[in-house]
Amino acid sequence: MSEKAPVSRQQQKSQETREKIFQAAKRILQKQGYEQLSIKNICEEAGVSNGSFYHHFKTKDDLLSYYIEDQPKIDPDLLELPGSVAEVKESIIRVYMNYVKYCRELGVEFMAEYYDTKNQALNAAIRMERPYPIVTVRTYVEKALEAGVVKLDVSINEFTTDIRMIVIGNVFEWCVKHGDADFEGNMSRSLGKYLDAALLGAKEHTG
Repeated sequence: MSEKAPVSRQQQKSQETREKIFQAAKRILQKQGYEQLSIKNICEEAGVSNGSFYHHFKTKDDLLSYYIEDQPKIDPDLLELPGSVAEVKESIIRVYMNYVKYCRELGVEFMAEYYDTKNQALNAAIRMERPYPIVTVRTYVEKALEAGVVKLDVSINEFTTDIRMIVIGNVFEWCVKHGDADFEGNMSRSLGKYLDAALLGAKEHTG
């Protein structure tokens, strides 16, 4: 069934190095906090050279953003044109349920240290080159808007900003409570309420 091209030894080695660097950063974050997360410390912990680090990542925040945002795999069918407002809402929530699952895999200690105001990986304005969940969602909603499946009561920029803030708020709440929060329930409920208000059916295209 899987027709994917085989991964070359070089690609495999590259992926293993990325993972080794990330695991080192994760250990430093969990034990010592964001303040101690320097490239020098990461390289020492991982047993790799500075050159090797820069071959894979631009900065330490680039490393964190790669793993926190890019890793959750989104079913490509989610990018197909939706048939209704309900489908759009359901798909957006599914994207973020996937993200919640990944946050849980990384662990609350990692996420709590990741949510540092100095971490530029959290700044959406400087990280639009990879398919982060919000970029996936924006592309998907733009497709639905063009096809007349939905209308928004705000601009697409306001819409994506609102969703980002809801998601960040839910992750932060989960971290502040040291994982003792209904992460999935809160995320689904708050996103659902917002989407109910923001996504409007394009009346002329219904029925």
